[in-house]
Amino acid sequence: MVRVVHTIAELHKILSPLWRKGDPVGFVPTMGALHDGHVSLMKQAKADGNALVVASVFVNPLQFGSGEDYDEYPRDLNGDVKVARDAHADVVFAPSVAEMYPRGFLTYVDQDKLTDKLCGAHRPGHFRGVLTVVLKLFNVVRPAHAYFGQKDYQQAVVIQRMATDLNLDVKLHVMPIIREPDGLAMSSRNVYLGSKHRQEALVLHQALSRANELVAAGERNARKLAGEIRKIIGQSKSAKVDYISVVHPETLEDLNDISGKSVIAVAARFGKTRLIDNVIVE
Repeated sequence: MVRVVHTIAELHKILSPLWRKGDPVGFVPTMGALHDGHVSLMKQAKADGNALVVASVFVNPLQFGSGEDYDEYPRDLNGDVKVARDAHADVVFAPSVAEMYPRGFLTYVDQDKLTDKLCGAHRPGHFRGVLTVVLKLFNVVRPAHAYFGQKDYQQAVVIQRMATDLNLDVKLHVMPIIREPDGLAMSSRNVYLGSKHRQEALVLHQALSRANELVAAGERNARKLAGEIRKIIGQSKSAKVDYISVVHPETLEDLNDISGKSVIAVAARFGKTRLIDNVIVE
């Protein structure tokens, strides 16, 4: 049985006894449209022995820029509750915008450097919205453990930096990308793809897999790897690349050569749908 609450006060009634006893709360923040990637996070939170697993469902307006898909973003709370229940979450916290950002709200969280790269360079203000809502949710839920997906790699890095810099008492867990059988990274935005763009979007995983193979075979030059990725993505007639980057896993600085752990990240648009993907290479 999963409990659905819509206000911070309701949620605190459930969580206060656990806080007093020091029992750990596991937290999975989401924007809804739940899929197997989210399921894997909730199941991991349960498997880790948290006394209670909370999943939030909140489409955060602060992280959408002008002309982005806030109004169109898929919303299905009843479906999300069913998914969360089947994944053994205990509570779904589904606040309204007014609950999260009451009248007179003026305080936001910003971060230097890490948010200027990759998706941040193409979505100004996006991570300001992400960090603000995540800090608020951390303060509301007070989790011992929080779970994020590797697909949103930059997001995980900037949130970890915030947690470290602001001395937040929460441990972040970044879990592997969950993919469709044909390799497409699971994303709530995949529902936007028509059959043609859905098929063409497979070039992202194909390109990253090829880059991973090249690294395993000894290739270390980031420019050559990016060139190979761009060539494979170019096989899709509709793909418009936002970026192809080989970066340091913590600083997100561009690398000239791979030495040790590195991240190869891509973002591209297929029609109106913007998709991201990445692979971690050694």
